[in-house]
Amino acid sequence: MKQRGFPVREYIWLECTETGLRNYRVIKETRGTERLELKKYCPKLRRHTLHKESRKK
Repeated sequence: MKQRGFPVREYIWLECTETGLRNYRVIKETRGTERLELKKYCPKLRRHTLHKESRKK
């Protein structure tokens, strides 16, 4: 049940831009925020790469 005054939070996946794998799942406030881009570790490439937000399909 959602209550008034609390932020709306949703699970999002962080997808590697080089391999396309979704390696991380994080909770994010969805109202009025921009798409998330972070440098995270990609286990397939064994190095840090740019990961962008993607919604679970």
